Amino acid sequence: MATHTLRDLNAVSKTLLIPLYFRALESQRPDALVRDPKAVELVAQLDYDFSGVQKLDKEQINFLLRMREFDRLAREFLAQHPDGVIVDLGCGLDTRFERLDNGQFEWYGLDLPEVIALRKELLEETSRCHFLGCSVLDFSWMDALKDQAHRPILFLAEAVLVYLEEADVKRLVQTLARRFPGAELVCEAYSPVVIRHHPRPEAVAQPHWGLKNDRDVEAWAPGIRLLSRCSTLDHPEPRLGVFQVMRYFPFLARMVRIVHYRLGQAPG
Repeated sequence: MATHTLRDLNAVSKTLLIPLYFRALESQRPDALVRDPKAVELVAQLDYDFSGVQKLDKEQINFLLRMREFDRLAREFLAQHPDGVIVDLGCGLDTRFERLDNGQFEWYGLDLPEVIALRKELLEETSRCHFLGCSVLDFSWMDALKDQAHRPILFLAEAVLVYLEEADVKRLVQTLARRFPGAELVCEAYSPVVIRHHPRPEAVAQPHWGLKNDRDVEAWAPGIRLLSRCSTLDHPEPRLGVFQVMRYFPFLARMVRIVHYRLGQAPG
């Protein structure tokens, strides 16, 4: 099997290897929370020492529960709009298209150019699966979606927006609302307390954007509405161990949550 090096990735870009490795490792467990055989294949193809990622094993359950919630919300969107459009911001080497593919929807994966170059070596770009090599804050990537603006669109921002400054998050959301009115956005929201006291394991970026009240985003542009919010602690999960107790304390459970917005009203 051919192997692929990561020589063109910087330290930030290499963080994509964390969720990839966790998905591959999880898929080999008999009690797997998620099964992603493609992730197992990709890890085998990469010429990389994963020992540093292995030291983050305590983070694995959190990564996987978050991914499972993003997948769930994406599936709910597709249940309503089977031929809709999903845009995965900061897609890394995620295999969400393969996990969700219903044979109808169109998917766009956005990440930095060097990440997309590696992605093109490892994963197939098709007529319904598109790769965009661009910074999320370089809004020129939105031009690739101009012919899709009339369709239902879901923007997924897993492990992306919390690592930006609030001014940049606000500018991005406002631009999405203006260019794609009626689209939906799913992202993480951290309490400001989490931002101030966030532990920083090796190889994990430091978050910057904190959101005290999820409805504050509604004031950023006309018509933005909070549709739902959830936590990875909403349902019992034995593998969380003692941390399961947090689900009985709403203040703690909501310090890290996943929020779902509608970005204005669709025309017509």
